[in-house]
Amino acid sequence: MGDENVIVLWSILGIVIAYLIGSISTSTIVVRLVSGKDIRHHGSGNAGATNTLRMLGTKWGIAVLVVDALKGMIALWVVYGLAHANPVALALSAIAVVMGHNWPIFFGFRGGKGIATTIGVLLWMAPLMTIIAGILCLIVIALTRYVSLGSLILTILIPILLGVFVPSHESALWASIVLALLSIYRHRENVVRLLNGKERKLFDKTSDHF
Repeated sequence: MGDENVIVLWSILGIVIAYLIGSISTSTIVVRLVSGKDIRHHGSGNAGATNTLRMLGTKWGIAVLVVDALKGMIALWVVYGLAHANPVALALSAIAVVMGHNWPIFFGFRGGKGIATTIGVLLWMAPLMTIIAGILCLIVIALTRYVSLGSLILTILIPILLGVFVPSHESALWASIVLALLSIYRHRENVVRLLNGKERKLFDKTSDHF
């Protein structure tokens, strides 16, 4: 078997591993261990950091946010080693780990909205652009208290920044485009509420982002 075929096989394995890593639903596990409850049956029903914060408090919400971001980075680090830094494998794995978070095989395909894990993979692939978009995201959230709006701005802005300033980074660019589309899809109900002026704000009891 040629070296190229071996890399392809390792790449496929890495993509599968990335999805499985993403499927480790941090918020579901943490809330179940700490409170004995299923986060998907309480509050917003979203398996994410903000719903964790509402149920367990700030420290647990932050912990879930950090771990969800880290699992994106860990997945790409694993694939980087397995696939010999193959950029296509890394891009597909970035998408796979976020899809695992959103639709986790270990938890009945009921997960979160993927923002924290998206931040993790994009920090790994395009750190500067992600930091710039992240700062703007935080400013929007601070001014409006709409986490959904900040999240959407973050995910949509990153591919725009990459396309304008680093167009040669093709794998990161098209991965970020797919991740932005996933984010829009997962936030489709939030978009409707934003347009109708009925979106929940940060610290509201039913806030359900990240």
